[in-house]
Amino acid sequence: TAKRPLRLEIPLIVSDMRRSLAFYRELGLDIPIEDDDRAFVMHRMPSGVTIFFDTVFFPGNDAERRPSPPGSYNVSLEFYAGTREAVDATFARLTALGHVARRAPWKSSGPYAAIVQDPDGNAILITAEDPNADM
Repeated sequence: TAKRPLRLEIPLIVSDMRRSLAFYRELGLDIPIEDDDRAFVMHRMPSGVTIFFDTVFFPGNDAERRPSPPGSYNVSLEFYAGTREAVDATFARLTALGHVARRAPWKSSGPYAAIVQDPDGNAILITAEDPNADM
């Protein structure tokens, strides 16, 4: 019998819940304001993917965990904006709010893309399909 795939859930360890949720709301996640004061927030997206924001579970249960130095990351999240204009607008809005620009919008060998940094230093890729992609 075929194995049933496990459901993907994306945990993000955050240092400041309020700042992190505000950032991800700017990317379109409909997270209630009341969650800002919680230590753990789970959000199921319409796609079925669950992202959770954690200040307690991993930090309290993984003795080997060491926060990454600022600017480094092992996992990146991609948010599909749909159009070049939406990528440009999202990048402009986030950087105007003070979030770090890792790379301004550009035509990569694949999608049209931009990279910003979330409040905990994770690289967030904002993309749109490019019909002339090399990939």
